[in-house]
Amino acid sequence: MNGSAEALLGQSKKIREFEVTVDEVVRETAETVSRLFRHGPEIPAYRPGQFLTINPHQFPCIAGFTAYLEQVKGKKELPRAYSMCSSPHEARLAITVKEEPFVAGSTLYPPLLSPVLTRACPPGSKLSVVGFTGPYVLPVDVTERSDEIVHICAGSGIVPNFSIIKYCLSELPELRHTLVYSNKTWDDIIFRDQLEVLAAAHPDRLSIVHALTRDEAAERRGPNVVRGRITSDLLRSLIPDVTRTEVFTCGPGLSKWDKVAAAARGEKPSPRFLEAALACLAEIGVPEHRIHHESYG
Repeated sequence: MNGSAEALLGQSKKIREFEVTVDEVVRETAETVSRLFRHGPEIPAYRPGQFLTINPHQFPCIAGFTAYLEQVKGKKELPRAYSMCSSPHEARLAITVKEEPFVAGSTLYPPLLSPVLTRACPPGSKLSVVGFTGPYVLPVDVTERSDEIVHICAGSGIVPNFSIIKYCLSELPELRHTLVYSNKTWDDIIFRDQLEVLAAAHPDRLSIVHALTRDEAAERRGPNVVRGRITSDLLRSLIPDVTRTEVFTCGPGLSKWDKVAAAARGEKPSPRFLEAALACLAEIGVPEHRIHHESYG
């Protein structure tokens, strides 16, 4: 590990508010947008895998809706967290936002901020953000613990892992990476072209397996594409040494509301992606201290 990488991985938290300007907007999929920011010279350092937060009260266009939701909920709307898709070695900060759906009968409240960040805020818009925080980061001694990292992601759970992968490929050449990425269809894959470019540039250090659950043409997408969900058998074939592999898994997990609703029905909540992935890892014997996970509801 080089000195600059070691210093970054071991740095203390510094969290504060600062201003950014939207520099570029990139549509990644039909539902997902990345926003690249310009910023001043004084911003807190961050670690790959961390997130920043954005307060919805700064947007006049949703002030009425914000006030209404606060009245309905009986509490103040909190800032929303968005994982960094940029890496600390890159010049611009960037986040990737997937627009949250409102599904009548299953979603408790309509989304507040994600529609603004995916459909408004053109280049030149100024935002106040708070950063950076989050424990979903590389261990300081990662190169001593392992030479192999397996990333198990679904949907927008790729975002913090994309930051980690880019950082490692640039700054930690001793680490190899395998990404197992689950999506419904080929068109739902966030960063698809960028991931292919990285894999082509680092064929000995990054391999990618796409698992597509609802794509009729999955088998024709390429040799690294499988149809169906991520299974313990698939992970067993990709993690030959469970005692030396570090695992980062991120994707949709059970929310507090899922658990409350299931309890009200007298049922156990059905596992979502994260719970299923953790069960597969336990089945193949990956030690808990080597598993890092993050979820969104």
